[in-house]
Amino acid sequence: MLRSGLCLSRLGSVTTKSGGLSPCLDRLAAARVNSTQRTKSRPRPNQDILQIQCKQNFTTWTNPRMPYRSIRSYQGPLKAVVFDWGGTVVDSGVMGPAITFVRIFKEEGIDITDDEARGPMGTHKRVHIQKVLQNNAVLERWLNQHGREPTDEDIDRMYHRFIPVQLEVLRDYCSMITGAAEAVKVLRNEYNLKIGSSTGWSSEIVNEIKPIAAAAGYVPDCYVAADEVPQARPLPYMVWLNAIRMDIHPLESIIKVDDTFDGIREGTSAGCWTVGVAKYGNYVAATEDQISKMNPREYERKLQHAYDILSDAGSHYVVDSVSDLPGVVEDINRRLAQGERP
Repeated sequence: MLRSGLCLSRLGSVTTKSGGLSPCLDRLAAARVNSTQRTKSRPRPNQDILQIQCKQNFTTWTNPRMPYRSIRSYQGPLKAVVFDWGGTVVDSGVMGPAITFVRIFKEEGIDITDDEARGPMGTHKRVHIQKVLQNNAVLERWLNQHGREPTDEDIDRMYHRFIPVQLEVLRDYCSMITGAAEAVKVLRNEYNLKIGSSTGWSSEIVNEIKPIAAAAGYVPDCYVAADEVPQARPLPYMVWLNAIRMDIHPLESIIKVDDTFDGIREGTSAGCWTVGVAKYGNYVAATEDQISKMNPREYERKLQHAYDILSDAGSHYVVDSVSDLPGVVEDINRRLAQGERP
């Protein structure tokens, strides 16, 4: 039975408890009669299909044996946090990948700006190259240089060059962001959270950075790279694979932390809470040293720009850095206890 009090749910037969047509359906029925009169002489080959589709829109499934429906609501605490890598826990400003993209496009005879290189940051690096080439200004430069549009073979060649160049650049841009390792220890020891990770990097690059991060005190319980799933960000598969490997459920007991638009969309698509980190990420685009020397007005403008992008991506929270997460965890645990979901 429909909640509006309708007791029969087929179009043309829906009545109210008082026996008459509801006002809304009364108007709809009159409109259909007028429409039928106007078009009676015209052939309508799809008329039967259209009528069936309209009827289906007004059909509600009911079963007198189950008049109530139960909805499970998780009210337990958070169980895990899945962190991005560059711009979130390492490499303030995401300098390594940005420099790498500029270099591999330069090898193709194409100069791209830092903003153009950063545009699709967070995605699988092959997809990133493809999206940069879809930028109208970059595509025009490519056409002027090569006399044709880029092909899949071009993208594959550039991606295969990306990995060794990124590994070379990585050595200079893999330092832990200030406070990140300490905040992760707090999350583990005080909130009993497991630590996962996801990234737009390939497994080869993740394997290179693991020992470097470990030496600085950061060792996640789970590592997932972009080439381990059918499709990377903004699709949710890397978060889901983290959940499987760490044996974490339900998904609303997980936080995804990221500094990019697609990284946040990965988390919302997965069904978990999301936290954007703005200060050391892709949109402020500066090392910690550069931030310390930045004009205060420029810094405030860039930081607000980062907050705006991450908010527009659908973040449940946006903070300056990973160091701010303990307070967020407290608030999410409060909301979960009250039955809220992401």
